[in-house]
Amino acid sequence: MLRGIDVSAYQSSAYNTDGLAFVFIKATEGRSYINPKLAAQTKRAREAGLTVGFYHFLWPGNLTAQAEYFVKHAPEKGGDILAVDWETTGEGTHASNAEKDSFIRKVRALRPNNRVILYCNRNFWLNVDTTSYAGDGLWIADYVTAGKPRIKAKWRFHQYTSDPLDKNVADFESKAALRKWAADA
Repeated sequence: MLRGIDVSAYQSSAYNTDGLAFVFIKATEGRSYINPKLAAQTKRAREAGLTVGFYHFLWPGNLTAQAEYFVKHAPEKGGDILAVDWETTGEGTHASNAEKDSFIRKVRALRPNNRVILYCNRNFWLNVDTTSYAGDGLWIADYVTAGKPRIKAKWRFHQYTSDPLDKNVADFESKAALRKWAADA
C-alpha cells in the first residue's frame, strides 16, 4: 500500500510530504469555486515528486458546464489523476447517478490523457449508487483500518481517516506502478 493525502483550501500549502506517494488536491466546486491554494499546493506536490490528482466537488445540474469548469482550472498534465467528489452538498442535495456518470464521461472526453475516478463515501457507494460506474477507478472513503474498506468492489484509493488530515492509501505495489497506471490513461 502506498500512502497519500488529500488537501483543500483548509490545509496549508506547505503540507508535509514525507513518506507520501500521492496527493489529491481540491481544484473546483460547482461552477464558481476555485481552491485559492491550488497553484501552491500543486507546486508543493510536484516538487516532492508525488503523483498528483485533482478533484471537483460535484453539484447537481449543469454537468457539462461543471466538467468544462473543472478541466479549465485543474492543471493539465499527462499522468495526473482527475476525480469527481460525489457526496451531499451543503444544501443537502447531491447529483444523481446519471449526473455522476455523465460528469465522469464528460471529463474523460475533455481530458483523454488523464485517468478519471470517482470519490465517494461508503454510504454513497452502497446505498445511493445504482450504476457502480466509477470511471477508471474507485476512491472510497470509509474510516476503518487503512486498506480495508468495508466494500466488495475493486478500489484504487482508500481514505481511511480525516483526523487531523484526510489520509489515504493506494492499492499499488510501488510508486512506479502508480505512476504507470496514471500515465496509461
